[in-house]
Amino acid sequence: PATVPYHRSKIRMNTIGGTNWQLPGQWIEWKVNAEKEGLYQITIKGRQNITRGLYSNRKLTINGEVPFKEAENIEFNFSSTWQNFELGNEDGPFLFYLKEGENTIRMEVVLGDLAEILRTAEESVYVLNSAFRKVLMIVGSAPDRYRDYQLHKKLPDVMATLSQQSVVLKDLSERLEEYTGQRGSHNAILNRLSYQLEDMARRPRTIQNRMTQFRDNVGALGTWINNTRYQPFEIDYIIFSAPDAEIPKADASFFRRMFHEISAFIASFTEDYSSVGNVYDTDEAITVWITTGRDQAQVLKRMIDDSFVPETGIAVNLELVQANVLLPATVAGSGPDVALSVLNSEPVNYATRNAAVDLTQFPDLGDVLREFTDATLLPYRFRGGLYGLPEQQQFLMMFYRRDIMEELGVAPPNTWEDLYYIIPTIQKANMEVSVPVAVNNDPWGAMESFSTFLYQEGGQLYNGDGISSALDTEEAIEAFKKWSELYVNYKFPVIFDAQNRFRTGQMPLLLHEYWLYNSLQVFAPELRGLWEMAPLPGVVREDGTIDRSTTSGGYAVMMLEQTKNKEASWKFIKWWVSADTQVRFGREMESLLGASARHPTANIEAAKRLPWPVKDYNALAEQRKWVKGNPEVPGGYFTSRHLNNAFRKVYNEGADPRETLLDYVRTINEEIDNKRKEFGLPLRDGGK
Repeated sequence: PATVPYHRSKIRMNTIGGTNWQLPGQWIEWKVNAEKEGLYQITIKGRQNITRGLYSNRKLTINGEVPFKEAENIEFNFSSTWQNFELGNEDGPFLFYLKEGENTIRMEVVLGDLAEILRTAEESVYVLNSAFRKVLMIVGSAPDRYRDYQLHKKLPDVMATLSQQSVVLKDLSERLEEYTGQRGSHNAILNRLSYQLEDMARRPRTIQNRMTQFRDNVGALGTWINNTRYQPFEIDYIIFSAPDAEIPKADASFFRRMFHEISAFIASFTEDYSSVGNVYDTDEAITVWITTGRDQAQVLKRMIDDSFVPETGIAVNLELVQANVLLPATVAGSGPDVALSVLNSEPVNYATRNAAVDLTQFPDLGDVLREFTDATLLPYRFRGGLYGLPEQQQFLMMFYRRDIMEELGVAPPNTWEDLYYIIPTIQKANMEVSVPVAVNNDPWGAMESFSTFLYQEGGQLYNGDGISSALDTEEAIEAFKKWSELYVNYKFPVIFDAQNRFRTGQMPLLLHEYWLYNSLQVFAPELRGLWEMAPLPGVVREDGTIDRSTTSGGYAVMMLEQTKNKEASWKFIKWWVSADTQVRFGREMESLLGASARHPTANIEAAKRLPWPVKDYNALAEQRKWVKGNPEVPGGYFTSRHLNNAFRKVYNEGADPRETLLDYVRTINEEIDNKRKEFGLPLRDGGK
């Protein structure tokens, strides 16, 4: 109730900043019209209620210039409630000169005195990860706790590093305490790691028993750096006034807060909390459901209201729902006109039940499809129809630590033969290489990595239009053997934390979906310039080209058959998947949530315009050429499920790959037959 304008139950866009304005270099600019030139006092109604014990720093400029030195670093301390921050110091408020007429006020996020502290901490993370890796090369990932590895004799430089970094971190803690004026939770990881390093250097025979704790503490230091770099500050309004002017109170009174709570409670009985933004009360409005998150929904609603609605005159009501609500709502006849961010398998799943609209009926479909590859469209095709359009696309890329590869004297692999050649060198140094497999009973990881081998062997998932599984062909069996041998013979780990192992250097080479790139940019800033993303290893063809085929996953948009206005729904879908809309959505999400939220759009024209570095975009574009879509067929869910089961049986029980896969193919074909019979489709034996 303290912000202006206020509403008892609606979310008002009545403040600016917060977590959307927290990274160094981000700025907000205001145009201020002064009736008279002169000296003004500036009071900001704001709050910094996220980073307890630390300041948020801003640089203030007026008409492009810093008015005086103190304005280069203005500190806003932690406050759980709204405060009036009077810009000044212990001697009194600052006075800022404004010319008559329009003035430009800019506030930019800066680190201030924290910059040097964080820079030193980043260097420590890199040095300590290097020390961890050197110890790992000797003791391995599962050291003998009773063995004396004589690390103080074999690695005297590491012992010196541990002692030196202990002193560095202790000094950082003292500098941070001096900066904040208090000793709190922000000092904890610095003190804990400093003590551990000192103790490890003093008692080197205990190091092998403390490797996990050492790795976790270094990772925690990296997380602390990321969290401390954030400088959130939220602003309600700014007051420019004479020095002696009376300033209204910032926070709401007790009685106003009590009135708000009572009003909000009463409104909760009638408020529709699934709707996002304003609701159009007209029969002509189309209903769109989104299943991602509230941040994405609010950005999309804002784009709809200021772009799509004015351009087309079509009203859109956007609702945020759980993904598992769509099916029962559709069956009950209360579903939406358009569903966003549905899984790749859903459009065909709904189409087989006559619940999704075939988009080939729209004459301008061809113009829309020019911005997508055939691979991204394949999962939504069924018996000549197209029942969805792609929103997002993810596929495997190769990530490698350039610094470690150079240390080991190996080059990043171009082919699988290259990879097999360097695996012994990497594993001899007690490091790992891996390819993702299913985690937490999700079979997609297995499907994704197996399909890479399958397509590079020239195989396919299904025969005909999905009438039966093609995993009993020689190409599929050979692909399954090569894939499972990575884990059985080469001992690739099945379950692992890709980000942490890549960061510490424990896993200097891995294949992973390219969202890992965005995470590493934020998660491991100390590795900037020390790692690369490249296309996958492949197979050399007769003409000398390297076949890097793989598959992709993602999300789609589809139109439900129950829609009463197909033309309006189609216009919305065209607008949503267009390059301009996808680029704007991607940029809005990145400005809201940071680089880790970079939108993995399936639109190839939009992908060119998103803020990828040229080298990394070229690597993605090269791999995208080799991406093949996995077709969705009735009963196809048994393919990923039993492929995962076949892998587990080979990996855990040592079963024969050929016989195991053939056994499960029979089970897959039985389910495909059952589903095709249910939907009246032709069977393998010619019946229905």
